[in-house]
Amino acid sequence: MPLVSRLSTTPVKGTALHSPRTVALTVDGVRDNRRFHLVDARGRLLNGKQHGPLVQVTAEYDSAGEHLRLRFPDRPPVEGPTSTLGDPVRTDFYGRGVAGHLLTGPWSAALSDFVGDEVHLVAVDRPGEGVDVHPVTLVSSATLEHLRSVTPGGERLDHRRFRMLVEVDGCGVHEEDTWAGRRVQLGAATVRVVGPVPRCAVTNQDPGSGVPDFSTLKAIVRYRGELATDLSTPVAHLPDNGAVIFGMYATVEEPGEVSVGDRVEVADVRQPA
Repeated sequence: MPLVSRLSTTPVKGTALHSPRTVALTVDGVRDNRRFHLVDARGRLLNGKQHGPLVQVTAEYDSAGEHLRLRFPDRPPVEGPTSTLGDPVRTDFYGRGVAGHLLTGPWSAALSDFVGDEVHLVAVDRPGEGVDVHPVTLVSSATLEHLRSVTPGGERLDHRRFRMLVEVDGCGVHEEDTWAGRRVQLGAATVRVVGPVPRCAVTNQDPGSGVPDFSTLKAIVRYRGELATDLSTPVAHLPDNGAVIFGMYATVEEPGEVSVGDRVEVADVRQPA
């Protein structure tokens, strides 16, 4: 029986991942996952693709107390309340406008100093909207292990490179790909698997430093080929037009808690094409 083996979230998009034991899935996903994101001086989304070393920053967020703390590798942490908002902004998430407000406090100065350029921290108006496309991403442990096993030096391919919300153990290699269009129960929640996740250059970066150190995209293509045809997801921002896919997107149909160790069950039969 497939089980949830790992959950990965972060309150600030592009920063170090956390591994909670339990998350609450709403129709918009995990409310505090990617609750905040960065924009540059022109108001454009800035994440690991533009500045990989953001993964060296650890963000800790207490939603009940509306308190954020950022820990940097080489300077004192900054922290404070997130309840004081500045100007409204609308950030382009690959063709989808996400409403938010600039966050007033020490964040932008500290992050600009770390990045080496002007950046600002934004709080999304609707928690859960700070994801790339769909609120849930999932991949099987078998798929990750297979990539490692068929790739020279593949032991370096840490799961963090793929930044997936849910990892599933106990199913076959790329079995999750067969769930497209199907309802899947994750613990107390039910999701609808939409389609594959097109991968970007962030997977080429060391997940601890953010420095490119491995040709992960080429490793996927080497054994899978360029599989994507019509992804129904934005790909214009991807250098390969989304041809390299790994893992699956899903939407939330029935909210509920998901915990490590919960059963994963395909809830209906895949419809014929």
